[in-house]
Amino acid sequence: MRAKELWRVAPEWLEQAQDDATILAIRDQERAGLDIIIDGEARRESYSNRFATALEGVDVDHPGTALDRSGHPNPVPRVTGKIRRKHPVEVRDLQFLRANTSRKVKITIPGAFTMAQQAQNEYYKSEEELALDYAAALNEEIKDLFAAGADIVQMDEPYMQARSEKARQYGIKILKRALDRVNGTTAVHLCFGYAAIIHERPSGYSFLAELAQAPVDQISIETAQSSLDCSILEKLRGKTIILGVLDLSTNQVETPEVVAARIRRALPYVSLDRLVVAPDCGMKYLPRDVAFKKLQAMVEGAKLVRADYRAKSTAG
Repeated sequence: MRAKELWRVAPEWLEQAQDDATILAIRDQERAGLDIIIDGEARRESYSNRFATALEGVDVDHPGTALDRSGHPNPVPRVTGKIRRKHPVEVRDLQFLRANTSRKVKITIPGAFTMAQQAQNEYYKSEEELALDYAAALNEEIKDLFAAGADIVQMDEPYMQARSEKARQYGIKILKRALDRVNGTTAVHLCFGYAAIIHERPSGYSFLAELAQAPVDQISIETAQSSLDCSILEKLRGKTIILGVLDLSTNQVETPEVVAARIRRALPYVSLDRLVVAPDCGMKYLPRDVAFKKLQAMVEGAKLVRADYRAKSTAG
């Protein structure tokens, strides 16, 4: 649900304040040396609620309840009619980002499977039908985001990992609907949850290899906190891997050497030209200075790996 009480700025000044915060996020990423910039998601109370509550067919005034991935009940939108997109939701966000950096830009959007898990269904015969209509709404938004100048659009689908049995039943079908006739570089992100909330990490994903059949270009995963067994990446040949190399469960800043070691864990299974490095997940629970230093370490760690690759290529 929306959580407007979180904002510390009066409603008439909120958009201006969010614009200012977005500029700060962009400049921090540029100063850290990132090649691909996002808007920092400062306009959102959560990664998913801003889009999910903007759709037709949901009752946001009388919330329902759904269990989150840790088993706790949360207030969620009640689905009381057909899900439709009423208007663009994140297009203005993307346009603002595009206007304020010359680097490649990526924008993230909640995935249809995840939104269906974060709702109380009182209209559709099945969750699959609900998710397909979320995917149709998402499809319209994604096309508009690319038309507005996005270089990459990423769908965040953490519940494909958390509810892997359901994901195996219809998750790929949902992704195909969301990306039907979409032209542009697309990504999907699966993770084990925010490190500040979900403390225990398995060493492997319960739903990942299946994404080889999904019509996405890039697959974003976390490997740092979980010390993921990267051999699973062999099953995703042909996909670009966005490799999470920053542990977000701690304020301790990685050294570039630690980051480089985490990148090298993946290299037996994915070629360097198909590798993008990133934090494990969102950095919302870290202090700003810690997040910035971690991003700097990530950039320097990537430079070490590139230097090794160039040296070996020259020697060869």
